[in-house]
Amino acid sequence: MPPAPSILETRFAAWPDEAACAATALAVASRAAIGDAFVELHGPLGAGKTTFARHLLHGLGVEGAIKSPTYTLMEPYHASAARGGFEIAHCDFYRFDDPGEWEDAGFRDVFAAPGLKVVEWPEKAEGLLPRCDLRVSIAPADRGDARSARFDALSETGRELLP
Repeated sequence: MPPAPSILETRFAAWPDEAACAATALAVASRAAIGDAFVELHGPLGAGKTTFARHLLHGLGVEGAIKSPTYTLMEPYHASAARGGFEIAHCDFYRFDDPGEWEDAGFRDVFAAPGLKVVEWPEKAEGLLPRCDLRVSIAPADRGDARSARFDALSETGRELLP
């Protein structure tokens, strides 16, 4: 097994509510490096991974509903022309029981193509995914909508994305 990638920089955020999550996602979406980045979203069920992804994609000019790709595995989107017009793949590997399913589903081609990749439950394809640029770990608070988030930059691109 290859060694774990080094973390170049870490930042933390406390979100008392969804508006704070949205503000952080919009800050990440505003970075020029987002157009060809790989962002991993970690956290337990209900942590807010899809909520963060939804706000990130809306910040990139994606209009309409952003649904969880839990059943479809991937939802393709396109950033607005004003934000660069790049392809976006929003993936969710929660339903994978075997990392080999990632290969069988054709995700090697998805990750070889340019554009933004946002992945929920990346640990379900452990060992098959390329190194991410930014790892976002979201944890719910004991009560309410509050969340804490940790942002680990694992590349220079990830460092540019830090909120």
